[in-house]
Formats: sequence, C-alpha cells, structure tokens
Amino acid sequence: MPRWKELPEGLDPEVREFTGQLRGLVDRSGLSIAAVSDRTGYSKTSWERYLNGRLLAPKGAAVALAEVTGTDTGHVTTMWELAERAWSRAEARHDMTMEAIRISQAREALGGVGGQGPTMPSAARPGGAGRAAGPRDAAGRVPAGGYGPGPHGRTGGPAADPYGGPAVADPYGGPGGAGAYGDPARPGGYGGPAAPGGGDGRQARRARKGPFVVAAVVSVLIVGAGGWFLVNGDGGDGREDRATRSPSAAPTTTAPELPAGVKCNGADCAGQDPEIMGCGGEYAKTVSTATVGTAVIEVRHSQVCGAAWARITKAAVGDSVQIAVGGKTAQSALVNADKDAYTPMAAAPDPADAKACATLTTGTKGCTTAP
Repeated sequence: MPRWKELPEGLDPEVREFTGQLRGLVDRSGLSIAAVSDRTGYSKTSWERYLNGRLLAPKGAAVALAEVTGTDTGHVTTMWELAERAWSRAEARHDMTMEAIRISQAREALGGVGGQGPTMPSAARPGGAGRAAGPRDAAGRVPAGGYGPGPHGRTGGPAADPYGGPAVADPYGGPGGAGAYGDPARPGGYGGPAAPGGGDGRQARRARKGPFVVAAVVSVLIVGAGGWFLVNGDGGDGREDRATRSPSAAPTTTAPELPAGVKCNGADCAGQDPEIMGCGGEYAKTVSTATVGTAVIEVRHSQVCGAAWARITKAAVGDSVQIAVGGKTAQSALVNADKDAYTPMAAAPDPADAKACATLTTGTKGCTTAP
C-alpha cells in the first residue's frame, strides 16, 4: 500500500511540486508522521493535511521540517514562497468564482421582483400615432401653424379632442381667437391675438422663459451668500476665526500589523483553526502543561494572534480536551484515531487567563494550572 495518497486534481503545479518535496524530506528522514509532529510542534492532523495537498504548509512548518531533516532552510523557504503565491492566486480565483455564482443566483432570484412592466408601443401611447403621422416639409420640419391632422395634431385653429370631447381653441395662441386660458392681454399666447405669421406662440413661450431664468440665478446667489455668512459669521473674511480654530482630529483605529501568513488577531481568531490561521508553529508556545491519566494536555498560546488553544496527546479515542479563558470554557475537541487533538482558538491576550482541561473516557478529569 503506498504511503501517500494521490494529490487533489487541479492542484496548482507549484503547490504540487512543493508538496512533493515535503514528502521527499519525510521519506528520506525515515520519520513517521507522528514523529514529524513531535519534532516540529505541528499536530499530526495538520501534517496529514499538508502532505496530502489539502492545505499549504505554513512557512514555519516547512522550516521546522527542514531543520528536523537536516535540509537547507533557505532552499525550502524559496520553494515555499513560490507555492504560497500560487496558493494565493488559486484562492483569489476561487473567491471570484464563488462571487460570480452568488451574483448569478441573486439575479435569478430577483429577476421577477421590481422589474419594469411591458413597455407600451409608441402607436398605443396617447399622442404617439398623431405625432408620427403629422406632415412635415421637405426639410423634415413641422409646418408653421402646428402639426397636421391627427389625433393630437394642431391645425392652427380649434383641434378636435382625440378622446371624443368638443373642439378646443389652440392653448398657445394660434389662429382661432381667444386661447384656452382666456387671457386677452397676452398677444400670441394664453388667449391673446395670434402671433404674427399664424405661428403657434413659440416666440411668446421663449419670452416667458426669461423671468424664470432670472429668478433661478437670483436664488442661487442668495443661497451662496447665505452659506458664506454662515461660515464667516463675523461679517469679515473669517481669517481670524480660521486661525484660532484647529480642525478636530478624526479618531483613527488601526488593526495590528501581522506577520506574513498570520490571518487573525484577538476576537477574530475565536473558533478558528490555529494552523490554518498561521498562529501555530513559530508563533506559538506551550505556556502550561499537565498529565491526566496517560494523556498530556497543554495550553498553546500565540502572542502574535492574541489567542490560546488546548492540545492533548497520548490520549484514547473518545477523550476530550477543552480550553477555558477567564474560567469559562470556550472551545473543545474530541480525540480521534490519531490519539491526539487540539481545540479551535479562543481570544486570550494574557496566557495566564487560559487553562486546558481534559475529560477521559475512564471518567478521569484534570486541568493545567496558570503559568
């Protein structure tokens, strides 16, 4: 039976090569996975993930294996950097694919919600057919006097209501006498005499736009002046006030800078795997230990990550281990066939607050003491 499983299909060539090199180091050393775990400080479960291509070994684990097997750490580090870049690219592609899937699913789910109804064709809209059918001159312009006959066309005089009502006078002062608005004082519009040349009152409408434009400009000037006086309440140029007032500094919160490969700190690490988040290996140390029955329990703490977790070794299947912070159990794990286990992390800036406890299948219980 071969010692190693087939690496996952689709694994990046750089990662595949690096994983093969790690396997070669283990093979040449003659060490078992359990021995590699004991000598490097990384759990047996983690090494199985690394060597089977399910997880990229962190830099600390690769360096520790190189030291254990007497290999040049510089060469191993170089190959790890290549594999790490390839792994990051693969993760980015995976994230983009998942994002595209989520967007597609959201669009399909929302496809029938809030959408616009069917668009009414122009021929069915009021006025649409009339404007399309109105006659124009050779240059494509509407003849003086308005649109030609049609449901909404103006003929220079009273136009029939397209919806069946009585004919009404041209509201814009075309030929036909008083406009619809009954104001005889406005020539060419609103009921006054027709504009020269029998036009449709467009010159009068342009004249009426002037006052509105002036009013809009005046409003803008008034608002601008009011804003200036609000800023410079003393009526002067405001330089004295601006000189004496210092801008209030906006509060800034910056996350701690983490070493390469470390992905969390403090509360963000709670419930996370210390190996996956880069908190183990060189960034972790055992701060307290105890023996419960035949099992050994430890509190592992990472100052960089501000977190702690419990580890149990030499245990039996079914034994459990817990990490407690401040007297409250935070995380736990069961021992499997590997006879060791470690819990997810719990936020613990101070290692003295963390305690590991074990409950064996025999009923024996025990905990570590504060360092």
